[in-house]
Amino acid sequence: MPPTTYGVSFGKRFGVTLLAGVPGIVALVGYIYVTTPPTAVPVGLSLPLLAILSGINPLLLLGVACLLGAYAAPRVGLRSYLIDRMGAGKGIWERLREEVGLAVGSGILGGALIVILDAVMMPFVAQDLPQSVIGATRPTVATVLAYAPVRFLYGGITEELMLRFGLMSVLAFVGWYITGRQADGPGPGVMWTAIVVSAVLFGVGHLPALAQSVGLTPALIARTVLLNAIAGILFGWLYWQRSLETAMVAHASFHIPLLGLSLVQVAL
Repeated sequence: MPPTTYGVSFGKRFGVTLLAGVPGIVALVGYIYVTTPPTAVPVGLSLPLLAILSGINPLLLLGVACLLGAYAAPRVGLRSYLIDRMGAGKGIWERLREEVGLAVGSGILGGALIVILDAVMMPFVAQDLPQSVIGATRPTVATVLAYAPVRFLYGGITEELMLRFGLMSVLAFVGWYITGRQADGPGPGVMWTAIVVSAVLFGVGHLPALAQSVGLTPALIARTVLLNAIAGILFGWLYWQRSLETAMVAHASFHIPLLGLSLVQVAL
């Protein structure tokens, strides 16, 4: 796959991807606002301010990722139909529709696989989860539905911009540079390394949130990193072989079985 410049300036590549990720951050801020009880608001803060502050770190991470991706992705031939549209004028749907079936199907299957693997691994980590924590995480219909936009917008779009467009693109670029910058772009070894490393870091990135509610143990760490890394490898492969938008659709579709499981838990 030869490197491409998209025919679009660096500033436009950065701007359009940054704007694409903002709705996910808005969804996250909104979720925190509508689900945080007044008793959980720190002294000296109002609930609206707490919600807004919660979006600052993700926004900064998104900005850095879009800067890095805007530079690295076109140089290693990683595609974005959103950016291509600015240069070639070709509609996003015109190019994406042939990949939607693959993206949705692989995302749903991947989500179902993770649900099954999580159930298989639960006996090995159940002793590490206090009953108080398990009980505190029981969802309601309201919290499940309130979290749905975060799943689809923040997870499906914003996280893909951070982890695939930003991190994976940079890792591929660094690998390509180290291995001699072949004219036809990074080889499979470089790309798979970038896919796996970014996927593992995606899993590691979930540990701080888990640590806020439970003490981390080797079993819990392994479970969290493994399950998220499996999903990250799938999305990374789709980004490499298809496009960033295909990975986004797959990531959003990945949450459909998880959303369904949450609703079943409510019913039970």
